[in-house]
This record gives sequence, structure tokens and C-alpha cells, in this order.
Amino acid sequence: MPYHVLTPKEAALFADKYSDLFGDHSQLTTELLKNDGLNQVFRVKNNRGTSLIVKQALPEPSDLTQHWLVSLDRAKIEADVLKHHAKVCPDYLVEVLFYDAELCALLLEDLSDCMSLRDAIRTGVLPQDTGLHLGRYLANTSFYSSDFVLTGPVKKSRQLQFNNPELCLVLEDLVFTDPYCNHERNSLSLAQLPQVRDLWRNEALQAEVAQLKAGFLTKPQALLHGDLQCGNVLVNHQQHKIIGAEFGCYGPIGFDTGTFLASVILNLLTQEQTEASSRRHYLLSQIEVFWHEFSTVFSNLMQKQTTDQSFQNESYQDWYLQQLWQDTLGYAGCELIRRTIGWAAAEELTQLKDGPFKQQAQQQILALGQSLITERKHMTLQDLLSKTAE
Repeated sequence: MPYHVLTPKEAALFADKYSDLFGDHSQLTTELLKNDGLNQVFRVKNNRGTSLIVKQALPEPSDLTQHWLVSLDRAKIEADVLKHHAKVCPDYLVEVLFYDAELCALLLEDLSDCMSLRDAIRTGVLPQDTGLHLGRYLANTSFYSSDFVLTGPVKKSRQLQFNNPELCLVLEDLVFTDPYCNHERNSLSLAQLPQVRDLWRNEALQAEVAQLKAGFLTKPQALLHGDLQCGNVLVNHQQHKIIGAEFGCYGPIGFDTGTFLASVILNLLTQEQTEASSRRHYLLSQIEVFWHEFSTVFSNLMQKQTTDQSFQNESYQDWYLQQLWQDTLGYAGCELIRRTIGWAAAEELTQLKDGPFKQQAQQQILALGQSLITERKHMTLQDLLSKTAE
């Protein structure tokens, strides 16, 4: 069937055709959950309560496509990344039941019993062991898509399979370029201008950002999710599920770990409710648990599962893990800055109602982001926790 935008009725037929979950004689209803111009998302449900998700990439103008050319191929990247990561960590990925290349549409399991990690934090429904689960997910998916396991030819073929130049350009511009100059895509207030102008004039900072950008462009260490922030982690008290992988590509492992770390920090520094103290304590503890679990699992995998003899060297593995920590801090810093003054500001910030508190949070996030970038080669985990808790 040639590409066209699915109607609600067609979405129901699509779900019914490519899944056996509904059964014969089901009465199907369709609910539009999202249409932001970039994607439309339907929930298709039968009269017995079984439901599935249909997600289709859209060609219409959107906030994103006003600035960048983005093809419908992003839907295939998302389907492939989710399926590939699921081979390693099936418990942590939303299940892709079917992908239609012509319609650029995915059929996904419905996780309606979950909420986003961002919403869970905002409402005080704090899931157990978030740092533990995300550390395990990233350690395993990173390691098993890296040079520690894959031969050169296999890894190079994977890089071609997950080549995602259009959305990578979006990340290159948003994360490493726009925030460091007076770009029209930036979104900042008059109150931020003094601090932001200092950032624009900071040559030492920009040199460090250039190093991180070069790493993103030239260091294809592993298959990344590409947008691992709290809005793309769905949780309940039993499970953590990863969604939204259309920015997936091969890149530096620290980009994913740093993006997730930055998202947790953003949630921590934007807590203004009376319950903020307990939530901040929870989030701070999850930062520590996350890095401890990630580094422990990744280190154990290097020691026990590395297939390339050269990379079995213990000193090399210690150096590699230290580089991952430095990259994690640097990319976290870049993400904090871009989510504060760049295009598509963090929802955690845009939802703040208290003007003085919002301004204070923005200043704190920008200052912390710069510290993570410039001090990453000497900063310890305890240093990070202390700076975040200030």
C-alpha cells in the first residue's frame, strides 16, 4: 500500500491485520493520542480491553521540520533500534510487533499501565530502582553493539544500517552549535542574557564543546538510543520500558549516558513543590545508583565477554571506562545547556509557574552544565553529586 496518512479507521485495520491479539469478531475503537506534525499515535482497542499502539511518521510541516529536512525513514530507524536493543535487553524495550516500510508505521505493544518517568517524578510516584534498570540497559546495549564484541566488518555494516544523517544533524546543531552563539533557534529570556552572553564569549568552554562535538561526529562506539530523556522512559512499579528511538545512530556511548544523566538532573533542579526535598533526595540517589550499576556491569562485560584479544587488556579497559565517565559528564553538560537556552526547552522548565524560582533554576542548570563540560576530566562521581545537591 503506497504511503498515505492513516485515518483512525485505517489504523484499526492496520493493527488488526498485523497482530493476533484482538481475535475474531472484535469490535475495535481508535483513540488519537498524539499528532504533533512529526508523528501521529493511535491507541486501537477491542471490546475486551486488549489494546495496541500505531505510530506513523508524518510528512506535514512541524516545529522540527521548519528548521531541518527530515525524511520518513526515521520510522525505520526507530523500529530497528528498538528491535536491536530488545535482542539484548527484551525486558526494557517496548515491543515492536510490526513495521510497514511503505506506510512508515509501527505497531507497538500498548504500555497504558505505565507513565513517563518525567510524569512519575512530577506527581511523586517514584519508581523503584530507576538508576539500576537504566544502568543495566545502557551497559548491555552499549557493550553488545561495540568493538568489544563485534568484528570490524560486522560493526561497519551495522553503522550503515543505522546511518541516520538527518536526525544526527538535528542533534549536532541543537546540542553543540546553537546554544553557543546568538542563533535564532535559541529560546531564552531577557533575564538570562547576561549569563548567556558570558557563555557565548567563553572560548575555553567552546573549545571543550568542540571536542565533544568532534567525538559525536567521529566516535561510533555503539548503537545509541539518541534521545534517552525521562519522557522516553515509561515506568510503573514493576517495569521500565524505553520508547522513542528515532534519533538512534552509532555514536559515543557517553552521549546516551550523559543525556539520561542530564534529564535526571533537570528533574532534580526543577522541583519546587513542598515535597521537593524527598524527590530531590530520590533523584540524587538514582544518579549515584545509575553510574555505579552502569560502570559495574560494563566493566564485568569487558572482563568476561570481550572477544577481541587487543581489548582484553585490563589497563585499556580501565582507561576506556574512565573515558566513558568523562564523556558522560561532558555530554550531560551540553544537554543541560541546550535544554535551558536552546530550541525545544526542557518540559521540566517550561512547566514551572514560579518566575523567580524558574530563573534561579535556569541559572543553576546553566552553571552546572558549564562545570560538567570544563571539569569533566577531573570530576568524580562524588564531585558531581555535591555540585548537583548545592
